[in-house]
Amino acid sequence: MSAMDDSLPGVAADSECWRVLSLLCLAVVLSLTTWFSATAILPELKQELALGASAEAWLTNGVQVGFVAGALAASLVNLPDLVRLSRLMAMSALVAAFANATLLFHPGEAGVIAARIVTGMALAGVYPPALKLVATWFMRDRGLALGAVIGALTVGSALPHLFRAMLTTLDWRPVVAAASVATAAGAMLFLLFAREGPYPFGKAVFEPARIGQVFRERPLLLANLGYLGHMWELYAMWAWLLAYTRAALDAQAIGTTAAASLSTFFVVASGVLGCLLGGYLSDRIGRTTTTAGMMAVSGGCALLIGFLFAGPFWLFMLVALVWGISVIGDSAQFSAAVTELGDRRFVGTALSVQLGLGFALTVLAIWLLPRFAEFIGGWRWAFLLLVPGPLLGTAAMLWLRKLPESVNMAGGLR
Repeated sequence: MSAMDDSLPGVAADSECWRVLSLLCLAVVLSLTTWFSATAILPELKQELALGASAEAWLTNGVQVGFVAGALAASLVNLPDLVRLSRLMAMSALVAAFANATLLFHPGEAGVIAARIVTGMALAGVYPPALKLVATWFMRDRGLALGAVIGALTVGSALPHLFRAMLTTLDWRPVVAAASVATAAGAMLFLLFAREGPYPFGKAVFEPARIGQVFRERPLLLANLGYLGHMWELYAMWAWLLAYTRAALDAQAIGTTAAASLSTFFVVASGVLGCLLGGYLSDRIGRTTTTAGMMAVSGGCALLIGFLFAGPFWLFMLVALVWGISVIGDSAQFSAAVTELGDRRFVGTALSVQLGLGFALTVLAIWLLPRFAEFIGGWRWAFLLLVPGPLLGTAAMLWLRKLPESVNMAGGLR
């Protein structure tokens, strides 16, 4: 009997959809461990390679730049339409694993940065195609399914911090090795189990001539402004949370490498709850309400956490965990909004523009945050720099909610 046989209405179809989603999410978790593998061991790499402040930021920003370049290049040649998605994701994950593993061979400062850029370019062949593939399996609960994929990305991004906490008695090399092995395992899962579902999309072609239309249509412009506000906060928070937590635990006289790494892991990984919650809520109360609510909470946490920098530890961690949940919980819904608001003839262009602008903005935020911390004399109030992002995003999504076109989102729930 076919997995999509209608003789048992919904049962076989649902079981197959959720089985595929579970395997894809596992593969994404494993593959995305290479994204922040260098960030998790930044103090050790900085010392061993004698990195300056600029090169230090590039260990994270290299992935962001590579991701933007890879995603735009893939869009220009319509790579996901030319290569079967399972093969594209498997090959990309393998490239990311090998690029990450080159850190083990002391390639020098320039070589390390180049390896991070290649890692980012390769991951552009994993994350966006995974979202597209999962969407082909779901009509109902698509928001929840996409939220699960973003949750898998979140857990994968957090895992290097867990590796660092578990391997604290060893040096940084096992962390890099573990991330590379995990990503290679993810590649095998993609190759063996990833396949397109029963609701395929047409070709999402990137047409540069239509870029202006993305900015001329007010609903799309507001959705993208919401996304940019979200991205200003998200990756800078993830990238520098370990440094912030180390400084905070030192101020609380409980600072150890393992404690800071483990705390960072739990905060980032808690985002999986936000992703599932955001997907569930967006399908039931609407995209604008969900995204505006998540950004209001995350912006409030960015504002509040400085007051708890010196403790008590339990309250510091409580706010950090709420921030970890809310800062990523709305991520998938901005892409879903663009697909619902835009002309289907250029949805590929609209998504590429959103992705490119969002990740390009993260490069600036990641570069600027440690300089802002240095300028104000320490990490305590550094996250105030991120607060304008969710404020702008919240305002944009509430404005979008008032437009008549917003009824096209989430089945009329806006």
